[in-house]
Amino acid sequence: MIHEMDEVLKGLLGRGPLAGSGIEVSFDAPTRDWAARRNGPVINSYLYDIREETALRQRGHTPVHDSEGLVVKRRRPPRWFRLAYLVTAWTKRPQDEHRLLAAALSTLLPHELLAPSTLPGALGRQGLSVPLNVGGSQTESRSLAEIWSALGGELKPSLDVVATVPFPSHPDDDAGPPVTTGAAVRLGGIDGTPPPGERGHRPHQIAAAPRPAHRLRPGQQR
Repeated sequence: MIHEMDEVLKGLLGRGPLAGSGIEVSFDAPTRDWAARRNGPVINSYLYDIREETALRQRGHTPVHDSEGLVVKRRRPPRWFRLAYLVTAWTKRPQDEHRLLAAALSTLLPHELLAPSTLPGALGRQGLSVPLNVGGSQTESRSLAEIWSALGGELKPSLDVVATVPFPSHPDDDAGPPVTTGAAVRLGGIDGTPPPGERGHRPHQIAAAPRPAHRLRPGQQR
């Protein structure tokens, strides 16, 4: 999902005032060595922080249906993560850098919510919109000064761009086979006789022939 979000951000920065300008969009760490190697104007989008948005965590399962409408899997809700990018402009003159930052800001501001149809790959197949916060307040534990100090460079004007992206938390669980027959309950009589519906299916019993009556002879007592 991270590389797909990189692709989305690169596509957005190439629109609007920057369309057709040929300005490179880089995701490298803006260190002193990197700055010394660049050959032309660059907009750098450095991913400096990844952390879960725990307030959006959900429980339970969502049924997944096949083409016939049968439940074939059960899917757990995704986990949402905040991808924080440090967007900076790099040219030979500060005024040109400010113009590039203004162009990037005007390009990103209209895209506060990215629809699933505009997202590539697995990110778009989830069918969930991605919020995009541009230039918001710094809420991370590390300040911008600490980030630049870790990169070994001097503090530069920057835009803080945060995308809240859904990540599948677990593989889908297989669902059991569908129930095709209803449950049947059979009750017998108290004396052990079968239910009325089954009496006709039991084998017929042949009644024993009556024994002949015993006749007394004359003078014989019973």
